[in-house]
Formats: sequence, C-alpha cells, structure tokens
Amino acid sequence: MKRQLSIVALAIAALTATAQETYQDATLLRPELNGTARYVGMGGAMEALGADISTMGTNPAGIGLFRHSTASLSFGIISQQDAAKMEGADKTHASFDQAGFVYSMRTGRNSFLNFGFNYTKSRDFNHILQAAGRANKSSQHEITYDKHDHKLFDLQEDDNGLYSNNLTCSQLDILHLNNTIYSPGSDLEWGFYESDSYNMLRQQYGYIGRYDLNLSGNIKDRVYLGMTVGIHDVHYNSYSEYDETFSDNYGGALVVDERRITGTGFDIKAGIIVRPIEESPFRFGLSVSSPVFYSLTTSNYTELHVVDNQSGRRSQGWSSGDYDFRLNSPWKFGASLGHTVGSSLALGVSYEFADYGKTDQRIIDGYDYYGYETSSSDRAMNYNTAKSLKAVSTLKVGGEFRPDPALAIRLGFNYVSPMYEKSGYKDLTLSSQGVYNSSSTDYTNWDATYRITAGLGYRFDKFNLDIAYQYNTTEGDFTPYYNPYYFEDIPESVKVSDKRHQLMMTLGYTF
Repeated sequence: MKRQLSIVALAIAALTATAQETYQDATLLRPELNGTARYVGMGGAMEALGADISTMGTNPAGIGLFRHSTASLSFGIISQQDAAKMEGADKTHASFDQAGFVYSMRTGRNSFLNFGFNYTKSRDFNHILQAAGRANKSSQHEITYDKHDHKLFDLQEDDNGLYSNNLTCSQLDILHLNNTIYSPGSDLEWGFYESDSYNMLRQQYGYIGRYDLNLSGNIKDRVYLGMTVGIHDVHYNSYSEYDETFSDNYGGALVVDERRITGTGFDIKAGIIVRPIEESPFRFGLSVSSPVFYSLTTSNYTELHVVDNQSGRRSQGWSSGDYDFRLNSPWKFGASLGHTVGSSLALGVSYEFADYGKTDQRIIDGYDYYGYETSSSDRAMNYNTAKSLKAVSTLKVGGEFRPDPALAIRLGFNYVSPMYEKSGYKDLTLSSQGVYNSSSTDYTNWDATYRITAGLGYRFDKFNLDIAYQYNTTEGDFTPYYNPYYFEDIPESVKVSDKRHQLMMTLGYTF
C-alpha cells in the first residue's frame, strides 16, 4: 500500500515502574555450563561426586566432601562458530570464569565443617545473530496498524505528535504511528507499506556473575549437607539493526535499538549427599534451589528511519525508556548419582528440572506504610510466558580416568531440553507494562542444547593445573514479528544457531 510520509521526530520517556517481556526475560534465564575446568571437563556431572568448588552453585553438599582447604582461579576464551561480521563486534573474547576458595575444618574423627566462597560467570551473553528472510507482503508496522484498527489503544496528540497511555501501545508502535502509518493532510492519512524482505543483525554482550557463600559438612563420612546463598550480578547489553525493504521499490524502514539491563538477584540452595552403604563409595545426591529474586533496571534508545523512494521524503523518530522491574525465576530441583572405582575412575550422572513457564514477571506497585517496596505479578505477561516457555530437563553425564595419580583424563556430555514452545510467540497485543515499554518485535524459539566436553588435569605437589574444552550447540527459529490479526501474508521464520567453543584453564592450590 502506498502513502505519503510526514516528517516527525518523537521522543518518549517511559519512566513507569513496570514488568518486562517474556522473551527478553528468557534471555537472562537460559542455563549454561561453567565453573572450574575439572567441572566443565566432566560435563558438570559432579553433584553427587562433590569435592569440586563449582558444586557450590548446584548441590551445596558437594563442598562437604572436601578434606583439605583449597583455592582456584579459572579463565579462558569463548568463540562463536559461523558468526556474522558486524562492525564493533568480535566473535571471540576472553572470559574470567571462576575464582574461589574452601576452608575445611575438622570437627571429629570423620567429620568436617567447611566454609566456601566462589565467583562463577553463570551466563555469558556474547552472541551475534543474523537472520534474513521473506516478509511476504507483510511489515513490522502493519502490527501497529492492525492494533489501532482493532481499537486496542486510544490515541491523543500534542506538539510532538501522536501518543497513547494504553498499555497495549508500545514505544515502537508510537514511532511507527508518527513516522510510517499516519500522514495528516495527505490523500491517504492512514496506511502501511507492504514489504518483500527483512534483515536482522544483533550483537549481545555482557554476563551474569554469581557470588556464592557456602556452609557445609558431613556426618561420619556418610551424610553430607550444605547450604549456599547466591548473589547474582546482571550486565546485559544488546545492539540491533532491523530493516525491511518495501515492495515495488517504495523504499524501506530501519529500526536501530540499543538495550541495557542491569541489577542484582539472590537465591538460596540446599543439598544432601548420602553414601548408603558403608563399604561402598557409591552415593546419591538431592538438591533444591529457590527462585532467583531479581531486582533489575532496563533502559533503551531506539531510532526509526523510513525512506519513501516515490515521494523522496524521509521520516525519522526516536524513543527512550528507563525503568525498574522485578523478575523471579522458577524453582530448580536436582538429583544425582556418583561412584568411584579405587582412585583411578570416577563416574557421575546429574539431572536438573526447572519449569520456566512459571517464571514470575512482576510490576512494582509502590511502597507500603513502612517504606518497603511492594510488587505484584503481571498476569497478562505471565499468561503469555506460560504459553511460550516450558519445563526444562538437563541431563549431565561425565567421567574421570586417572592412569597415573598425577594425571586425569575427563569427558562429559549434556542434553538440555528446549525452554521454548514451538508455538510460542511475542504477543504485543497484551495489556501489559512489558508491551508498553517494548522496542522490538522479534523473537527466537530456541531448540534443545547439546554440550560435549573434554579435559585434562595434572597435579604436582600441592598445585593442580586443569584445562577443559566445551562445544555448545543449539538452533532456533527466528521470527521478526507476529501479527495475530493477519494469517495470510506472514513473514518467513528462519533458522539461526548458537554454536560456541570454549577453552579454559584452572589453577588450583590445596593447603
């Protein structure tokens, strides 16, 4: 459809306390494998074997198996396979992965009380995504047009242009209304362009650092108990360029979006490991982790540029927002088995379960009489989360073989079931603060994740040197936007991937 454009620049200041959107939050919650090189080399399947500092964040009882104090430091490099070229983005980066210690204190002939602290980079956001496909005569701003046509929001006008206070109207909707859809005084005041193709290029970077404090011990070398309090430090950044080519050489639209999420969260983990048969080293473990209670701030700066080749006119606008929100991840449960054969072989199996469909996105309501912040669940967005995300099962298996007391060879494998429903989508018609502050329309439904790991370890005197390699791969379906009002001409969903190679090293000292 052809129409003239008006030249309007619009600024939006979204300062309301609010909740976030399902797919943005899911990016923060996707599980990863990281820790010491020994832990990674064995695929993380050490929750029942214990005696590795990284189990502090999965089954805290694993720290109860330490008989000596220890300290370790881990670092390495991560490289994304088949990453698109993007100015200012690098597919390979250095990574500081872990640093911590355990202090072990004997309390009886066969009993110990252990204290520990450990930092782990629990989530590495670095990823370059490129997706291009056919728009099939649809367009991003057609969603806005249809939302207005179905009276999902009321519009008002001031000196800056059109705006709406309805929660169903996003930042991007306002930009498209003023720069793409509405042209007062023209022959066709309301309309939209049909598009032939789209292209998305996005760079994500940043991390979540987890700081764990642990108290653990054992009873007669048969029962091991532990508790960990974790503090999570969030640093997420993204920059994207999304453009569409209009049909019939009419021009195109470009959306440049920058978003940043920072904040902290905390959780509590508890675990137990039991050696049921006194004469056997076989043991099993159970663990539970509370939700991570996040307190987060997000900010964005978004530009829209529209070109009409027929009229020769240009239109552009920008919006920005800065607001606080709360997010509670789901409960997580774990079960594990471990067995050793003498001092030459160790085998472990671990299983974790978390239902991400029960993630709770919360709205800040204000403060009570005593000055404490109050919040409530964003029911509309949580309903969409329940439809778009699901329970995730993680299976980890690993082993360590020592042909010599000083040398260790390790292998591991992980399977992580999909977090996203294949039919899930970003619903921008919800009456939700998450929609009101949204500045993008795309979403990716990632499939299952597979990890293959390997490692070597060498011990000399009181020192140990470990190296590990991890290959992590997952694929997903990228969709630029979803329009629930129009099912004939819809954009093409395309395959994207996240394939990473990680090489890391741990230096340790036992005292």
